[in-house]
Amino acid sequence: MEYKDYYKILGVDKNASQAEIKKAYRKLAVKYHPDKNPGNKETESRFKEINEAHEVLSKPEKRKKYDELGENWNRFDQGGAYSGNNPFAGFGRQQGQSFYSDEDLNDVFGAFGSSGFSDFFEVFFGSRASSRGSGRRAEDFGVKGQDLQAELQLSLEEAYHGSSKVLQLQHEKIRMTIRPGARDGQVLRIKGKGGKGKGTSDPGNLMVTIRLLPHRSFERIGNDLKVQHQISLFDAVLGGETKVKTMDGKIKIRIPAGTKNNKTLRVKGKGMPVYGKPNQSGDLLVQLQVEIPEKLTPAQKELFEKLRLSFN
Repeated sequence: MEYKDYYKILGVDKNASQAEIKKAYRKLAVKYHPDKNPGNKETESRFKEINEAHEVLSKPEKRKKYDELGENWNRFDQGGAYSGNNPFAGFGRQQGQSFYSDEDLNDVFGAFGSSGFSDFFEVFFGSRASSRGSGRRAEDFGVKGQDLQAELQLSLEEAYHGSSKVLQLQHEKIRMTIRPGARDGQVLRIKGKGGKGKGTSDPGNLMVTIRLLPHRSFERIGNDLKVQHQISLFDAVLGGETKVKTMDGKIKIRIPAGTKNNKTLRVKGKGMPVYGKPNQSGDLLVQLQVEIPEKLTPAQKELFEKLRLSFN
């Protein structure tokens, strides 16, 4: 097992401040996030490494113990040549933890779950570390509670305006507030509402996956909303104004003369709110459907015939 240089992984100096570590982490996490690299195992592995490095270096106590041992970690791994007490005792492996916190990265891409840390991390920060050298069990030092999973259905209106929901978790009711702009598949974390920890360790978290229900009128495309809207043949040919519904009510838009069927007009700022970014919204995409009159009187047919002949 090789030594992991967490400073090198984040690309920071060993004397880097917490602010510098956080900045480097956020930059790399955005670059290597699996949502931006679907199916790429190499970037997925790099993403986990970045999260693991941040987990250690962002916590002053863990960072101190990591720095104390440094590259002499193998002495500890080989069974006690390290002269001090086990510097990593007391840190249970955090299984299923979300390595993104709402506070740190929600404004970038929302919470993301992962399955665990590397063997190197587990040897010194997990159950294998706490049981080495002292003869004590991992449970004596405590193990953080497991995260629990739940799903929450939202209508598009609730996602647009924001919502307050009550979840029933075993014998406890939990109220959660969802900010405007929540996305389908987004994972929100409720701290301390997961499984109970062992010993003196903290409980896990409740990871809530948002599921958006289909809407009869609007289709969500990222932060944009798409709606189909019918216009008359005359407005399509001559131009005019029409009222289009949005999530906040109807607005007037201008129809250009000579508009073709299925032409899409973009209305700025009338789409979905951007989650976690107040005063920012996507656009409304209005797909125009030209309505062709089906029942014409003889006089109307004659007028259309004259119009057709005028173009020949």
